[in-house]
Amino acid sequence: MHTHQFHKTYLKISAIFVMLFGPIFFLGTFPETVEPIRFSMDLLIWPLDSAQSYEHPETVFLGALAGGFLLGWGVLIWRLSDEVYDAAPEAVRKAVVTGFLAWFVLDSAGSITSGNASNALFNIIILALFVGPLWRSTRPEHSK
Repeated sequence: MHTHQFHKTYLKISAIFVMLFGPIFFLGTFPETVEPIRFSMDLLIWPLDSAQSYEHPETVFLGALAGGFLLGWGVLIWRLSDEVYDAAPEAVRKAVVTGFLAWFVLDSAGSITSGNASNALFNIIILALFVGPLWRSTRPEHSK
């Protein structure tokens, strides 16, 4: 049974994982530290074949933007879980789940239309892990 505190903790765990992708993308802007994001792209554009590069300036720039967005999104989830969740747990839960669903739909659609359908499959796993028990609200008698 999922309690208020369990959901609050799960939000923070999800926030940490979202935030972790920000520095990985940022580090991809430096040739010396590009390997983690290059490997991530290789993994997401299955199969693992080392065919993906992260060298084009436009790719590096978009990676930098994505890293900033991901860090900001993770910080937002953390702050909601830390400062707002106790006052409005259902509203925070719905906002975070809706945000993840919006990411999932657009990211997966873009992955498919760009010829990288394997990423849409990875997105299913990521969505399940990051949202997890937040799909359902806590029971009122366990809300505090």
